[in-house]
Amino acid sequence: MVRAKLDDEEMFKHALELIDTAEKQGVYLRLLGAMAIRMHIQDTEFMDLYDKLSRLGLDVDRKFTDIDFIAYKKQLKGIRNVFEKELGFKVDRMMLQYLRDRGRLIYYAPDNAYHVDVFFDKLEFSHNVHFGKDPKEGRLHLDSPTIPLADIVLQKTQIHKINEKDIKDIIILLRTHDLIETEKKDEPNLVNIKYIAQVLADDWGFWKDATENFQKVKSFTEKYWNEENLITEEDAVDVIQKVDRLLETIENEPKTKNWNKRAKKGESKQWWRDVEEVER
Repeated sequence: MVRAKLDDEEMFKHALELIDTAEKQGVYLRLLGAMAIRMHIQDTEFMDLYDKLSRLGLDVDRKFTDIDFIAYKKQLKGIRNVFEKELGFKVDRMMLQYLRDRGRLIYYAPDNAYHVDVFFDKLEFSHNVHFGKDPKEGRLHLDSPTIPLADIVLQKTQIHKINEKDIKDIIILLRTHDLIETEKKDEPNLVNIKYIAQVLADDWGFWKDATENFQKVKSFTEKYWNEENLITEEDAVDVIQKVDRLLETIENEPKTKNWNKRAKKGESKQWWRDVEEVER
């Protein structure tokens, strides 16, 4: 396994350079997860809050251990050209062999300073987060250099056994962005809670884990305010109000036949996918 040898700012710079190189060849690469959240709050008044929450713990300096991207499988040839021919990255041969089944590639930087995960079309963990297959119609053009904020929320809340660092990520994201409820395309720097509600309204298992995770976000927000003094009352009230609005929107969204059919089975059948870590 390749551990990042660069500090966070260097990792961040490399990620943006990779996106820019791909963009020049008409290839979509979008940041996922923690690095995507950091991208949205850099140079804002909330960087102090980000540092105080210290998502990996107070004794850990770095926040980024690798770089995660989502791309379209239809652009696989372009992805391989960017990483392997133009930039000299080494592809993980085992992941390449099982690309059809796993929908994911792993690349190692030329100097082995870090590795890059490239997922295609969707994230398949405890639950699926879909981005589409067609570059003309998928969701990756809705924001740059990251996936849309609503998808970051879905990526974090799909985790069946959510951990504290992911809860901190959600708190940071909600504190630093306003919500929007629209049937139209997502707008940059706004969290489209209508889209989140629509996704969850079609998948009972995803809905169950996500709504429970939102409740955990509220509990930890109160803890960070009342017990640990990591966030202010203003921070806490803002996040909790946004979570409540999100939950209300999710509750009010009409559920599909798929949702209702699975809801009848409830907890009698496992509603999440067991996630196996890939050894690098």
